[in-house]
Order: sequence, then structure tokens, then C-alpha cells
Amino acid sequence: MKTQKISLLAKGLLVLVAALFVGTLFVPMWRIELQAPQYPEGLVLQLYANKIGGDVAIINGLNHYIGMSTLHTENFFEFKLLPIIFGASALISLLLIFIGRRKAVLIFLVSFLCFIVLSAVDFYRWNYQYGHNLDPNAAIKVPGMAYQPPLFGYKQLLNFGAYSVPDTGGWFLTAVVVLLCFIVSKEYQLFPKKKQ
Repeated sequence: MKTQKISLLAKGLLVLVAALFVGTLFVPMWRIELQAPQYPEGLVLQLYANKIGGDVAIINGLNHYIGMSTLHTENFFEFKLLPIIFGASALISLLLIFIGRRKAVLIFLVSFLCFIVLSAVDFYRWNYQYGHNLDPNAAIKVPGMAYQPPLFGYKQLLNFGAYSVPDTGGWFLTAVVVLLCFIVSKEYQLFPKKKQ
């Protein structure tokens, strides 16, 4: 019967996973870049775990003309929850070292993947709400036009090109998934070596 205990390598990688979760608290996770002829240097909206950053004031000013609500950190409960979730995830990663069971790592991986799916749904809802709920008295009105940024990738919004892509923290979380998948696949020997 295969051992249920995780290897020393897995424990070392879990320390790295914990560090990545902590790092995510200090760098932007996602960015929406806006490019237009009148802004050749571009505008950037950055989403941290606990706040909205970047060219928020300028973007809010532009949004006012097309009837979009202005963006303020305090309007989003997610910025209160995410630091708690990432901090707790870092502690759980370290706790898994002492638990030392591969099943516990698998449960953590599945739970984190579910969190990512829920976060993507919430981000889409957030974008949809801001892009579709427009002030009917806005200075600029284009019949049938919505201003929902893309969930991921590129979208043209009037004369602005919008790019929605991971920022540093997003790549940290991608690395977390890769490392956890590697640990699970190695500990469960999902890809056994072929005998020569």
C-alpha cells in the first residue's frame, strides 16, 4: 500500500506556496489596460487584494461621461475578504506540512480551484454590472452600447481598446495552482515513470 505521507520535496514546495500567498497581498493581482489615441501612454486599472489602484481618478472621470458608476475600494466587499482568504491560505499551506497527508493537499487544491471559479464568476458579475447599469442622463449615450470590460483578453469599447490580464499577484496564484498540482500528481504518482 502506498504511503499517505507527503515527501520532503512536497513540504518544501508548500513553504513556497505559503510565500506566494503572502506575496499576493502586496502586489496587484489583475490589471485592465485602456488604450486610446487621446491617451497614447495608456491608462491602467489595477486590482489588489485590498484595493483598487492605478489611474482610478482619470478612469472615473471618463466613466462619468458615459454614465458608468465611479469605482471606489469601499464599494466592494471582496477587498475585505481577499486579504483574509490569502492570509488563511498561507497558514493552511504551512499547516499541511505538519499534517503531512497527501489527501489534505488534494482537498486544499480542489478547494482553491473552486475559489478561483467563484472569483471569476464574481469578477464577471462585477464587470457586467459596471458596464451595463448606465446613467440614462449621461453626456455621451450610444444606443445599444455597453461598456463591460473583458473577463480576460481584449475588447474594443468605443475608441478604447481594453486588455484584461493577470498582474504580478495573478501570476503568483497561477504558480500556486501549478505547484499544488505538481505536489498532488507526484504524491499520488499520477504519472509513473515508464520502465526501461
